[in-house]
Amino acid sequence: MLNDPFQRLNLDREVLTVSQLNNRARLLLEDVFAQIWVEGEISNLARPASGHVYFTLKDKNAQVRCALFRQNALRVRQALRDGLAVKVRGKVSLFEGRGDYQLILDSVEPAGDGALRLAFEALKDKLAAEGLFAAERKRRLPAHPCRVGIVSSPTGAVIRDIVSVFRRRAPQVELTLIPTAVQGREATAQIVRALALADAQGFDALILARGGGSLEDLWCFNEEAVARAVAACRTPIVSAVGHETDISIADFVADVRAPTPSAAAELLAPSSADLQQRLSALQQRLLLRMRERLRHETLRLDGLSRRLRHPGERLQQQAQRIDDLEQRLLRAIDRRLCAGQERLARLETRLAAQHPGRSLHLLRQRLEHLAQRLPRAMRAALGTRQQHLQGLAQTLHIVSPLATLGRGYSILLDERGRAIRRAEQTQPGQRLKARLGEGELDVRVEDNHLQPTTLPLL
Repeated sequence: MLNDPFQRLNLDREVLTVSQLNNRARLLLEDVFAQIWVEGEISNLARPASGHVYFTLKDKNAQVRCALFRQNALRVRQALRDGLAVKVRGKVSLFEGRGDYQLILDSVEPAGDGALRLAFEALKDKLAAEGLFAAERKRRLPAHPCRVGIVSSPTGAVIRDIVSVFRRRAPQVELTLIPTAVQGREATAQIVRALALADAQGFDALILARGGGSLEDLWCFNEEAVARAVAACRTPIVSAVGHETDISIADFVADVRAPTPSAAAELLAPSSADLQQRLSALQQRLLLRMRERLRHETLRLDGLSRRLRHPGERLQQQAQRIDDLEQRLLRAIDRRLCAGQERLARLETRLAAQHPGRSLHLLRQRLEHLAQRLPRAMRAALGTRQQHLQGLAQTLHIVSPLATLGRGYSILLDERGRAIRRAEQTQPGQRLKARLGEGELDVRVEDNHLQPTTLPLL
């Protein structure tokens, strides 16, 4: 065979076999059309047991055979069927055995991808102009989170990968799944509700996660409602939507974008080995600080020791001061006794001049007068209070809840006897007491219809 299969036949009119012709034609086609996109409609779809997919791609004027081998067919998320408009990527080749011209494909996408790309860019420009992508509004992720919420589908490999990373790197972190659909017509509304619910539960951080897929599969994460729900979250949020090459509007709005759900988990799961290494470094620093402090205090103690005086001198000074204070105390006691004796004599003279007998006589007369007035005043006050009490009793009977209970109503009371007026005063499973017109009932709250159910994972 010639080194260059595309050179023209020489003047000797080289004669090729059919195999040589088809081989040169295949190499020529694959070299010139190595990577192209073609749009058309699927027909004559075939799926043999080998796992390969064969179909004809056609438009209104022409058609071409296409081959999608098994390893590439497994990556196609869209369900292929006859009549589906698609865009395919691959190389032009030739099946040498039959001389058939065909496309060897490595990717198949729905033909509507172009319209979605335009909508994606339009929404991206709109939200960027509003500042939703600005770096200054991004919040830092907590270095050591205790509670992490995961907004994702409860099925599939995504949630298993995230849980596996946390179990390996940070098993102490509490994970809570807020389940939601991540594909389909209802996915957008469910994601918005799940984000609002997760943001209200006080998590340290949130993970918005989904596995890879086509642009249509991931489109709910490109909706404006989801983008604004992410922006409204007060909790730091990591977006991990699709594979590393997949970019969504939610990635731009989130505080941090992770290329995969596992990478998002690693961002929020501090490595135990790293923490141990940091702890060892801090321990070494502490030992150095302690040694430095001991050396400093030793020097200080030496200085104080040199300044310390013999205690005998201090004792002599204190003994002399005690003798002086003793003399002063004795003189002060003598002066205090003399002054007290003089005051006592004056008080005895005044007491003799003011004998209590006269005062006692006047007080006894006043006491007898008051004793006569007291019973009359008590009887008058008691009669007035009884009349007032009867009036209040009549008024109370008119507005008494017992009269209302007698007409068939009831009052719900909690374990402390407080009346239940709102559903948020109760918890599912709480025991209450129903007060009736005659008797009481014990009841239990089954559901107050306030809190959606979340699924704890660890």
